[in-house]
Amino acid sequence: MRDAEIIGALSRLIEDRPARGFWKCRKILRRQGYRWNHKRIYRVYTAMKLSRRRAARRRLPKRQRVPLYVPQMPDTVWSADFMADTLSYGRRFRTFNVVDDFNREALHIEIDTSITSARLVRIFKQLREQNGLPQVLRTDNGPEFLGEAFTAWAKNAGMAIQYIQPGKPNQNAYIERFNRTYREDVLDQHLFVRLADVREATYWWMLEYNEHRPHDALGDRTPAEVRSQAARISTFDVSP
Repeated sequence: MRDAEIIGALSRLIEDRPARGFWKCRKILRRQGYRWNHKRIYRVYTAMKLSRRRAARRRLPKRQRVPLYVPQMPDTVWSADFMADTLSYGRRFRTFNVVDDFNREALHIEIDTSITSARLVRIFKQLREQNGLPQVLRTDNGPEFLGEAFTAWAKNAGMAIQYIQPGKPNQNAYIERFNRTYREDVLDQHLFVRLADVREATYWWMLEYNEHRPHDALGDRTPAEVRSQAARISTFDVSP
């Protein structure tokens, strides 16, 4: 069959990530070394009935545009947020997600049934050992972020907390977009029985997300590639 190789390649891409659209699939195929014409790939993609129906656009109320700061270097501004889900038998759990706004890198995803302000301190101590801390942490106004244990530690560690306005998730757009991708790719794709299963699936997904998945906003580069490039530029700038 003339298109068998394309069918096989597309099937592998959407097997565990059915939410991937055509253009994302094409970019990944290009990174994998395939050089098929995009029209041919699209013909096979539609013949396989993989086209996703676009949601109807809704008219939004007029509101004042709030510019979102785009960091120029890694570890300048991080964003953090919580998500909630349930195991297959109904037990609820939470995830605490941290990303670097500069290169959209997934820095950490903590998974447990309860995550307190004191737990956040332990998480950021661990991140400090691995990456250092950002100048600014952008969050919503959740009680965990307002807890004295966390706010006092952050102040002593030199990490400023920037709280978004209540009811304005667009002011934390980087983490909101990340949360949606994580939910589509992991939480909505599996029925998890144990927290250990969620953690394992999340671990492997983070590796793919950071090191292999091209990001539109990064010029089809991966977060790891963008961080590496920034490190090389920084080294060059400080060279005598």
